Amino acid sequence: MSQKGEFIYLSPPHMGGREQHYVQQAFDQNWITTAGANVNGFEQELASYTGVPAAAALASGTAALHLALLALGVGPGDEVFCSTFTFVASTNPIRYVGATPVLIDSEPITWNLCPNALEAALQDRQKKGKLPKALMLVHLYGMPSRMQEIQELAQHYGVPIIEDAAEALGSRYHGRLLGTFGKLGVFSFNGNKIITTSGGGGLVSSDPDLVEQARWLAMQAKDDLPYYHHTTMGYNYRLSNISAGIGRGQLEVLEERVQQRRKIFANYQELLQDVTELEWHHEPEGFHSNRWLSCFTIKKGSQLTPEALRQQLLAVNIESRPLWQPMHRQPLYQSCDYFGDYVSDDLFARGLCLPSGSSLTLSDQERVADVIKKAF
Repeated sequence: MSQKGEFIYLSPPHMGGREQHYVQQAFDQNWITTAGANVNGFEQELASYTGVPAAAALASGTAALHLALLALGVGPGDEVFCSTFTFVASTNPIRYVGATPVLIDSEPITWNLCPNALEAALQDRQKKGKLPKALMLVHLYGMPSRMQEIQELAQHYGVPIIEDAAEALGSRYHGRLLGTFGKLGVFSFNGNKIITTSGGGGLVSSDPDLVEQARWLAMQAKDDLPYYHHTTMGYNYRLSNISAGIGRGQLEVLEERVQQRRKIFANYQELLQDVTELEWHHEPEGFHSNRWLSCFTIKKGSQLTPEALRQQLLAVNIESRPLWQPMHRQPLYQSCDYFGDYVSDDLFARGLCLPSGSSLTLSDQERVADVIKKAF
């Protein structure tokens, strides 16, 4: 071990032990492709876990968002409302389909989309005679959004919701799993997520026809003929049978991973309870976050910035990450309309994500906490 200690990653994969069993089955059956028992099984098990009738296993969460928009008929000339405080993969698919993002700010408790800003944007577009074709709602860091207020607004204005629950598999809002509130729900199985397929995504819906449409588009939109005949442009977005095997093994330990990450968040709070400059990502009553990443903001007026703290952690082989830079501050999206009070700007300026992998040991957390205590 080096003097700095072994490198502590932000959110590394954590295998449960059964993944190789399913992968070996794929090799034994010679289904080394985007079809096979694992793909079908993973879709069925994901649907069963989330409590919806249908799921599609896809190449990435981004692909799932793209297909969700296409399934709802979003296209050129349309607007899609989207959380501004997110990763660029939430907004890029809106442009894939030729639509225009309208960016909505966060509220300060959950850090997710602000119902008040959403209402202002909806009223503005109603006055202009053109409501959005969809609302892309993001659940950040596993924290549920304020679904009751948001759903009421979306239903009142007749705007379908796509839930970007890429970071929120296993999180619940008043007992109900995220990803099941919208017309379509999307998950990511990237290597840093709470469970992984090495790279992949999932699309779920209570409407099986929408999922079937998305799955058809994901397999090059081949028409139902014995030869290759195409009337619609499709995509190569189907998850491989090998990756789906990893996903099946990971799903078996998902609830354990949620509890492990929640425990890690609680440990950080306890270890750093004397550092009064920290404000932890609050979980309101009825909100149950998977705590994909343990995050905090530094109180205003502190002499220490998140970037200075990140550098101090990195100097001793500990990875951390700033909160997401809002999309309305990105050169790619600065021209988009924005509604809000710049809450997300403040969160970005003051926030940091700590190492949160479910395999993180208590001694690793103590090492992280010691650096933070000394920094303050």
